[in-house]
Amino acid sequence: MESCLRNTGSGEDKSETLDFLGFTHICGKTWKGNWFTIRRQTVKKRIRAKLQAVKQELRKRWHKRVAENGEWLRSVVQGYFNYHAIPGNFVALRIFQREVARMWLAALRRRGQRDRHSWERFRPIVERYLPAPQILHPLPGVRFDAMHPR
Repeated sequence: MESCLRNTGSGEDKSETLDFLGFTHICGKTWKGNWFTIRRQTVKKRIRAKLQAVKQELRKRWHKRVAENGEWLRSVVQGYFNYHAIPGNFVALRIFQREVARMWLAALRRRGQRDRHSWERFRPIVERYLPAPQILHPLPGVRFDAMHPR
């Protein structure tokens, strides 16, 4: 990461990255003021692996009720958000939630020959069971500020 500090002003386009604790740490600049910052995004491999695990589990839960699968998927998505919902990672959260919903709809459509599930009909089910993506953790500077009793 020291090379990030050297490369920020040198005009090079490629910034260094580091995968650590499930996040890709990327050298960057803030959107206002062009200050140096470290951006954190979920590692792509981790997203793919979790989505594959959810897809396989949905296959096993094929014939369970929609409400039962919805409760299970809510816990999976909320657990994913509890770890990965950091500032700057909102796009990955939205992608994860959308892909889980898409896989759930595909599983429902495959349950019978008379498919009546469209996105318009399925959207209220998604809104009922799957949590909306939101940032749950504060910025590191705010989180690590010392609180002095007065």
